[in-house]
Amino acid sequence: MTTATPATNLPRRRLLAGSASALAAAGLAGMHGGALAQSAAAPAATPAGKPLPGYASWKNADAVTVHSATTIETKRSAFGTSVITPTDQLYVRNNLPTPPESIVADRDAWKVQVEGVKQPRALSVAELKTLGLDTITMVLQCSGNGRGFFPSKPSGTAWTVGAAGCVVWSGVPVRDVVAALGGVADGMPYMTGTGGEVLPEGIDPKTVVVERSVPVAAMQDALLAWEMNGEPIPLAHGGPLRLIVPGFTGVNNIKYIKRLAFTPQESEARIMAHGYRISPPGVKADPSQPSVQEMDVKSWINSPLPEDGTQAAGLVQINGVAFGGMHAVKGVEVSTDGGKTWQPARLIGPDMGKYAWRQFVLSTRLPKGTHTLASRATNTNGATQPQERLENRSGYNNNSWADHAVTVTVA
Repeated sequence: MTTATPATNLPRRRLLAGSASALAAAGLAGMHGGALAQSAAAPAATPAGKPLPGYASWKNADAVTVHSATTIETKRSAFGTSVITPTDQLYVRNNLPTPPESIVADRDAWKVQVEGVKQPRALSVAELKTLGLDTITMVLQCSGNGRGFFPSKPSGTAWTVGAAGCVVWSGVPVRDVVAALGGVADGMPYMTGTGGEVLPEGIDPKTVVVERSVPVAAMQDALLAWEMNGEPIPLAHGGPLRLIVPGFTGVNNIKYIKRLAFTPQESEARIMAHGYRISPPGVKADPSQPSVQEMDVKSWINSPLPEDGTQAAGLVQINGVAFGGMHAVKGVEVSTDGGKTWQPARLIGPDMGKYAWRQFVLSTRLPKGTHTLASRATNTNGATQPQERLENRSGYNNNSWADHAVTVTVA
């Protein structure tokens, strides 16, 4: 296996970003660059000063902000005007340290244990590849995306908009795997995925294991995926095999999946029973509270931005992205006066399915002065992005259009 040095790879990826070949270039960097950069080169530092962790040292340092060794955010200015988020710019959020690189040395050998079906068994990736194939484009978004806008400053990474991306996944539909194994056993209302991270010794595994349950109906669109953006899934993003549950927040899309079970109850793991719950401010999380699962309708503006500096008065193209959660985007409105008045934006670019985001643009003239630009999306189910966030202890599910507005100066 060979790879180019970071000095050769990164400029080329930047040149390809937004083009048809960007998918292959970004994914290739994810597969090969991350494996060798840990020993071949020092991790690149982002402009904020924190270095990229070794497992993600192939990321485009100019396009991301490193919050910690397990949290990397895409800069708002890096989303550009293309639908797909290049792999080397996609955010990272890991609940546990990344497994050893050895697990992607022989990707086809990785096995997942399938339980709660009439013929339970372990299947290798090579065997999964014989059972079916599909590709889906979807928004992958951390449950805490937008937490940085909460004035209560909840604990956790202060994400703004960059803990999200639009990604193409390929793999076998879960429904095809289930059909091959005789169907779901009776009395199993949940689909539960268990991650394959290495767990610390000497403690109860349930306190740390990444294991999440979703309604069994989610199986219909779910994938056991081995490719993203046209290349094998990088270790940083869950390779060699990841459970993809379209429309559900990132934590439910289990990385390094080693067990897929249909179960009579939700997982008792702490990350399910107490983690990722919509808890009222000041109230500890518990299983009685709503779990963070399906995403809500949401949008934000990517250009112009305050960091672009003073804008010239006249014609401007206000653009951004919008997604509808479990339903397709129906339309987007844009305000240039902080929500006092709204104008319909135009959806542009390819429609890559109901789980993908749509680009939008409003061509308008901005006179001299200060302008607060906001967007609000509506999905085909009739839900419209709200003005206010849902206050909660952990800063989850922020889809407030007011929080995501930007203020620009025009001279």
